[in-house]
Amino acid sequence: MNGHGTDVRQKALTLLRSGAKNADVARTLQVPMGTIGYWKHLDLARRGESPSRHDPKCPRCDGRDLDEPAYSYLLGLYLGDGHISHYSEHRVPNLMITCAESWPGLMNDCEQAMQAVFPDNSVCRVRKTGCRNVKVYSKHLHCLFPQHGPGRKHERRIALESWQQSIVDAHPWEFVRGLIHSDGCRITNWTTRMVAGERKRYEYPRYFFTNVSDDIRRLYTDTLDKLGVEWTRCARNGNPFNISVARKASVALMDAHVGPKY
Repeated sequence: MNGHGTDVRQKALTLLRSGAKNADVARTLQVPMGTIGYWKHLDLARRGESPSRHDPKCPRCDGRDLDEPAYSYLLGLYLGDGHISHYSEHRVPNLMITCAESWPGLMNDCEQAMQAVFPDNSVCRVRKTGCRNVKVYSKHLHCLFPQHGPGRKHERRIALESWQQSIVDAHPWEFVRGLIHSDGCRITNWTTRMVAGERKRYEYPRYFFTNVSDDIRRLYTDTLDKLGVEWTRCARNGNPFNISVARKASVALMDAHVGPKY
């Protein structure tokens, strides 16, 4: 981010302080909008005006209303491709969901869910090679995502708090959709069958969910069980970390509520 030079950064801050929008500054200076948002956040923090100092009340700490469907979806995304990190310069944790450039609709859904869960916080996208990180800063991230901890998710126990499970039980399809959008896919499998003495190709849709964490896979399959979706475990490339949904009726349910990435 510092590769743009201090002159460009100072021009950006001057425009931002005058009230210019992030997108306009990014377009004028030809700097990624995520970088502009990052510079703005640091500038506000140094001047004691960081939005994090005026965080809205927390649903867990203060009983603020929470958009539960959006949270259930965001929780699924977090368990798959998300993490919470700290930077000493910010002193405020940030939630980051990594979204592939191949799925712009997924990226939009992620950003909308993040904004719905944190309605008074700014959400930004940071461009990386082949992907973008959708980010939000809040001092209440640990309250809403207590699964955060040191090390990788598959190296520690992952379990939902009772209040999280209640939300997932009330909005199970949003949770499944978040998990599929992070670590899943819808593909077309094929096989051959003999029909009237002639071998014909037969294609059928299938959903896969792949995650190294036994606990996260169990959260997925437990939710599928409650929804009446049949699933099987299967190994791909020798790795037994895959959950398959291939039964016609179950695929139809998944198509109705999840669908392919877009």
